[in-house]
Amino acid sequence: MFTGLIEDTGRVMFFERRNQAGSLQVETSLPVNEIAIGDSVSVNGACLTVTTKRDRLLTFDLSPESLGTTTLTKLRSGSMVNLERALRLGDRMGGHIVTGHIDCIGRLVRSQESSGNRILEFSLPPENARYLVAKGSVAINGISLTVNRVTPSGFSVNIIPLTQAETTLSALKSGDEVNIETDIIGKYVERLTQPWKGSSSLSIKTLAEYGFL
Repeated sequence: MFTGLIEDTGRVMFFERRNQAGSLQVETSLPVNEIAIGDSVSVNGACLTVTTKRDRLLTFDLSPESLGTTTLTKLRSGSMVNLERALRLGDRMGGHIVTGHIDCIGRLVRSQESSGNRILEFSLPPENARYLVAKGSVAINGISLTVNRVTPSGFSVNIIPLTQAETTLSALKSGDEVNIETDIIGKYVERLTQPWKGSSSLSIKTLAEYGFL
């Protein structure tokens, strides 16, 4: 589990496809000596497992699922990625609960400056948009952000200068694709309430019969 607070922006050293899977190596300023083989690291929001490490380099194996549902296939040597180590017991929850399981790929449709901040508007599939609420949380390329407003086809976020400086968001341009993870709480609520959808016998007529109207 992660919080969406980026610890480092790493540089891709290589990315290669292996049939339906792949391998990714990233150079990082994170303390590699504190990262064990088998540890989870969020790479642009996708939870990946460290398979090898040396010096300042971390290597990850990518499953067909990771390649098929994320933007990781677009990475090239020199690409910059957001990195965050998995949350430890006792760490501060500075962002929100981020699982590292990408829901969909979004697209930046508009970017504008506003009072020193940057407003980014993204589009995403309708089936994922229903989990977004104004002032709720969303993870974009692993970054915990507050939804500024929800639009018919997507949503917008307000990016402060610090977030631009310490993540890869400053390099985004219109048309670029990003990894989107919506808030896990909304998905659990939907799942838990599904059995009761349409099963209630409560109606205006029933309320009137019992004197509530």
